[in-house]
Amino acid sequence: MTLRESLLWPFTLPYGAYMRLRARAYRSGIFPQNRLDAAVISVGNLTTGGTGKTPMVLWIAERLLTEGKSVGILTRGYRGEPALTGASGQAPVERTSDEVELLKARLGYRVAFGVGGDRLRRGRELVRSGVKWFVLDDGFQHLKLRRDLDIVLIDATNPFGGGHLLPAGRLREPRSALGRADIVVITRSSHAPAIEAVVGRESNAPIFYARTELDSVRRLGGRYPGEVDAEAPARRLFAFCGIGNPSAFVADLGGWGLQIVGRKFFADHHRYTQQDARAIEREAREAGAAAAICTEKDIHNLRGVDWPSFTVLYCRISLQVEHADQFWRVMMAALASRALPQITD
Repeated sequence: MTLRESLLWPFTLPYGAYMRLRARAYRSGIFPQNRLDAAVISVGNLTTGGTGKTPMVLWIAERLLTEGKSVGILTRGYRGEPALTGASGQAPVERTSDEVELLKARLGYRVAFGVGGDRLRRGRELVRSGVKWFVLDDGFQHLKLRRDLDIVLIDATNPFGGGHLLPAGRLREPRSALGRADIVVITRSSHAPAIEAVVGRESNAPIFYARTELDSVRRLGGRYPGEVDAEAPARRLFAFCGIGNPSAFVADLGGWGLQIVGRKFFADHHRYTQQDARAIEREAREAGAAAAICTEKDIHNLRGVDWPSFTVLYCRISLQVEHADQFWRVMMAALASRALPQITD
């Protein structure tokens, strides 16, 4: 335990007690859970920071769409800016959070979005417009809205945030909260028996694995999604990002065979300025990089920033769920066992 963690550890006691009491109050009905007249699939985690929730939300939404279902995504969004858009494109909204912008860019108007802190209200509005299947982004702790399936993601590179609750560690809830999970997905790994053992002590949920794979490296600029940069594997690259788990991004880049000669990290959801661009370019050139590279999430925070004399690339990725068909069958069987509203697509 570091000095900082030791100083903050006493504050984890009241925080942990509050989170346990809160979960118990919802479980016992003291705090009511409100249902939407639709199926609700929650994707969440136990820790702060990135575990792959956005790629999983995207994966589930795309699979539901292939089955012809009317799909909505409910998300708080960064800072919870309220916004609403229909699947057919009515009521387009202004720019919201980077994750929402990424999902909108990938899914277009095939999916409706309800963005804001009051996800129940947004969901009810979308139900009235015909949405019957919802993916609740980052929903494991959002107990106000009753869900029909809880999928919990655990990042194998830092599964339990140092083992301490906030504010000393990164755990949002005690590990015992895994007892609420219907499915656990371990990300950034294909074999993690030690994590499986911890999960097994808290939950009977089936465990699956998923990894992000690189689809392409593309140039920033021009019409989205930009041109593929076939020379990226041969370039010396400078990595930068403003995401929840930046070290995992750099590790992924190396695993995908890209040559990283320097890095610069910003806070999660960082919205870049021209000054940031100059700093990135300067440090990249000092490191001998021929170009800079970031995540697809970052490019939505780079709007309005110019790179007149430097090449910037980004990674376009997809989630690969191991035993995907089995995962889907388990998911749908769990949903079928619940008292779902009458749903017709």
